[in-house]
Amino acid sequence: MNRAPRVAAVHDMSGIGRCSLTAALPVLAAMGAWCCPMPTAYLSAHTAFPLSDQAVFLDMTGQMAGTARHWRELGMEFQAIYSGFLGSEEQIGLLRRFLAEFRRPGAVVLVDPVMGDHGQPYRTYTPEMCSRMGLLAAEADLITPNLTEAALLLGVPYASAPTSERGAAEWLERLSLEGRRSVVLTGLSFAPGTVGAGCLDRATGRIRFAMEAQEPGHFPGTGDLFASVVLGALLRGETLEAASAQAVRFVRRCVARTLAAGTPPLEGVEFEPLLRELMDGGRTAG
Repeated sequence: MNRAPRVAAVHDMSGIGRCSLTAALPVLAAMGAWCCPMPTAYLSAHTAFPLSDQAVFLDMTGQMAGTARHWRELGMEFQAIYSGFLGSEEQIGLLRRFLAEFRRPGAVVLVDPVMGDHGQPYRTYTPEMCSRMGLLAAEADLITPNLTEAALLLGVPYASAPTSERGAAEWLERLSLEGRRSVVLTGLSFAPGTVGAGCLDRATGRIRFAMEAQEPGHFPGTGDLFASVVLGALLRGETLEAASAQAVRFVRRCVARTLAAGTPPLEGVEFEPLLRELMDGGRTAG
């Protein structure tokens, strides 16, 4: 019997709002993986909610090294290491040390370089933090930036973000560090009413695009949902092209369901009723 692949998931956790670990845990479980969380922080609600001055924020930096030490004593090995939002330079350094210790041949290291959106870096991401994230991303097998994060990694203005397949291919090639890592670039749109992602697979050098109809509105946490589906599909043996296409399709269907249900956007997309599609390998998706 094959054992479930183990994923070390280094993310924050929000009590309210479908994002980070509250997306990664159920998605990866539905796709047959064992998700082992290393929380970087606990928030009572994600930061887009109002009343942020009343929010609970627990910094877990002090527990990360101890968690790694305990996992080492337990002899834990991982088939994937998956990181999302990191709140400080110290956390980035801790994760780089974790990679040096726990990375094994054949394991997938996915770095989602969560640094910003809509053309702006997040408040905590200083130029130094962005530089440190670039060093971490350079150690990844796969990165999944949105257009804002891609611009930050490349050191170019967000206004130069690609609007054609040719331009997106150029960014994918640059982001791949001359083919040393795979890339999935999200938030691409080449025509009104469409949105999707482009991927460059370092194993083949091929670039492919997956596009879907664009649903109205903005929903926090869709990047976390997307990256989790990509990783789950890769761990099941799918190609990067197939994994990216499945993630684009799944996120679009979750957004459409959320809009139809009238769920407040701040709560994130309702992916829970559609998890069976991931269990079925996407075969029931329409």
